[in-house]
Amino acid sequence: MSTILFHKENGVAYISLNRPDKYNSINREMALALQKQLDICANDDNVRCIYFTGTGKGFCAGQDLSEAIDPNGLKIDQIVEEHYNPIITLLRAIEKPIIAAVNGVAAGAGANIALACDIVMASQSATFIQAFSKIALIPDSGGTYFLPRLVGMQRAAAHMMLADKVTADEAVSMGMIYKAFPDESFEAESKKVALNLAQMPTKSIGLTKRLLNSTFNNSLHQQLQAEKEMQVAAAASEDFGEGVKAFLEKRKPAFTGK
Repeated sequence: MSTILFHKENGVAYISLNRPDKYNSINREMALALQKQLDICANDDNVRCIYFTGTGKGFCAGQDLSEAIDPNGLKIDQIVEEHYNPIITLLRAIEKPIIAAVNGVAAGAGANIALACDIVMASQSATFIQAFSKIALIPDSGGTYFLPRLVGMQRAAAHMMLADKVTADEAVSMGMIYKAFPDESFEAESKKVALNLAQMPTKSIGLTKRLLNSTFNNSLHQQLQAEKEMQVAAAASEDFGEGVKAFLEKRKPAFTGK
């Protein structure tokens, strides 16, 4: 059985972690397959949005610990360096919108992989857990980078040290994620957002993502300069011409992502 399920439809690439009996915990096979699939999506012009979720009752329970403690298996530094760091790097480098559709528990690396995506939506029964301290580890997969920026240093420290279980509604209220939907409508509502993004000007959205990636490292002057450069690039796109024309003609634009 493939550890990753994938299909494309209407400009959306649907990627599902597929170890439902293990709550989609990540082993080497899954990590490398996910990296490969993300790389394919990055280079496929027909993919204009990525929808990332899990099969079964969980989004991702983090690292498969049986692999991590195998005396004949990979060392921790290999797991982090070869599995998680490349995944997080790809999620941020791909200049297309990536949705994390958190359908159940997102724990440890699973939670931080979700938070590295551009837009995170969850079913109301989903939970987020920085579970690392429960097994005497530190948060990886970009957790110490993204979570303080999303919820502030105090909350991030508390969640990481105490390993609190955060409900989807709590995650929305503290700014950790974008929206939560009732379980029965979650899939339809989250996919509606993906379909909408796939019809939007992909190039300008990608440039926006590039600016968001740089904002915490730049001074105001540097960010203003970067905005100017990205605006010039966006204005050179075919979609800009279509957007202006549609506005003047009072109709819905037909963006192509070019």
